[in-house]
Amino acid sequence: MDKTIEERVELWRANVTDPDLKEELEALVAAQDEDGLVDAFYRDLAFGTAGLRGTLGVGTNRMNVYVVAQATQGVADYLNAHYENPTIALARDSRNKGEDFQRVAAGVLAANGIHVYVYPRIEPVPTLSFAVRYLHTSAGIVLTASHNPAIYNGYKVYNDNGGQITDEAAAEISANIAQADPFAVACMDFDEGIEKGLIEWTPEEVLDSFIENIKKVSVPGFKASDDYSVVYTPLNGTGMELVTRILKEIGVENVTVVPEQAEPNGDFPTCTYPNPEFREALDLALQLAEKVKPNLVVATDPDADRMGTAIPHDGDYVLLSGNEMGVLLMDWLASMAADRGEDVSRKVAVSTIVSSAMPDALARDHGFEMRRVLTGFKYIGDQIDQLKDEGEEDRFLMGFEESYGYLVGTHARDKDAIVATMLCVEMASHYAELGMDLYEAMDALYKKYGYYLNGTVNASFPGAAGAEKMAQIMTDLRQNPPAEIAGYKVVGMTDYAAGAEMPRVSGLQKEAPQTLPSANVIEFRLEDDNKVIFRPSGTEPKVKAYLFSKGATREESEAVRDKLREASEAILS
Repeated sequence: MDKTIEERVELWRANVTDPDLKEELEALVAAQDEDGLVDAFYRDLAFGTAGLRGTLGVGTNRMNVYVVAQATQGVADYLNAHYENPTIALARDSRNKGEDFQRVAAGVLAANGIHVYVYPRIEPVPTLSFAVRYLHTSAGIVLTASHNPAIYNGYKVYNDNGGQITDEAAAEISANIAQADPFAVACMDFDEGIEKGLIEWTPEEVLDSFIENIKKVSVPGFKASDDYSVVYTPLNGTGMELVTRILKEIGVENVTVVPEQAEPNGDFPTCTYPNPEFREALDLALQLAEKVKPNLVVATDPDADRMGTAIPHDGDYVLLSGNEMGVLLMDWLASMAADRGEDVSRKVAVSTIVSSAMPDALARDHGFEMRRVLTGFKYIGDQIDQLKDEGEEDRFLMGFEESYGYLVGTHARDKDAIVATMLCVEMASHYAELGMDLYEAMDALYKKYGYYLNGTVNASFPGAAGAEKMAQIMTDLRQNPPAEIAGYKVVGMTDYAAGAEMPRVSGLQKEAPQTLPSANVIEFRLEDDNKVIFRPSGTEPKVKAYLFSKGATREESEAVRDKLREASEAILS
């Protein structure tokens, strides 16, 4: 074992007082588990624009109270350097250790003289983004690991506009963290902070206003039929309170919640991977649906910023992809705006470079502007901010990313499964009145614009050796780019690390070109409108290949996608 790692282990053995972490560390030492110790201590858990995310446990490469305290000291130093009398909003989801981490974070902030607003119970991520904006705080922190398995937790930092922090802010906070001793961080007792007025419970009016802002983008005059029904699962996360509330407030009374997944539970006992894009996570919801026969099945992930659906169709339940739901919503919202007499050519929709190419075809047809940004919803939020600065916030039609994240309205700067669920239900009800389910509505769009299909290949590279392998794969792709992939000639390549002009399809607006920030992403455009993009994950030890195929029929496009998948797996092997 490396001497530096041995020194870290001994430092932690001498200083850890948390009984669970101390027991875990001593067990690793006693078992002479060199692999376990190396993985826990070979690096500091990396802090980036997505904050921290890692497995729970002891060590510098784990999520625990010491790492959270150290990170929060870094945030506190940043806030005190940039703001006079800074304030911050704080939230958590249903993850294990979330309440402990929240109390430590609040205590460290209070010890640094920063006023903290804390949601008194678990709440969805978008409500934290909203709270920052509503309370005019200097920043926000949410303890969440999104849809990762139960062994994970995380720590996301938001700027004073409710979006995730910039690369520059993350770099400064990261430097501050490196200077902080995790065992010497001052932390005020939570109750003492309450008594001193440095820690304050976030008032209920914030959530009330959040709901009212979501209702502003509800379809005017929406009325679901009395027998319209929904099966909903929050997957033991945070969505229960606000999803059921918004559906009731728009008049959808017939909502059946999956009982085993209704209550918050960080162990996620009914599904090992609480990600609504996977059918296994919806198993209990689909079993319940077989009994109650709903018009729609909806699931939100643990922090309720992602939404997945299942559509009853021809005696089965069909899952729509994140791309398909984004395309459906975009087409429907543009059509509804046109029906209301709005100038759709003024509208701006935003998605990411790794999301479906189909919205470009929609934009050309409807006449709105389509912008493409880097992966990460903060970049979609940045586009809203630009429109706001130009006095044209009303132009924002919607934003979405392929990983099941959607935002309609400008109440938040992060994806929001609450507003997405409301609009999905309204859209499904609209199509039901036309005698169509959402699968049929999507198929109609495919027939009109072409079968733009997508897929992903995920190659995992855990540990220190894995990090080196990931870096080597991207280096090889840059230095020795393929001339063809799956038999399709490479007709264009974009290395986003070198900076690139933002891809866009313009409506009537003629804004100046924008340059995207540098990113470790490589795009290979292939003949016949096919494409593959390679990108290391920002939160997991994975390299992802995003597959884009187009065909005149579903079968034709699926065959192309299968070839792209096989070729991408070989590249990443």
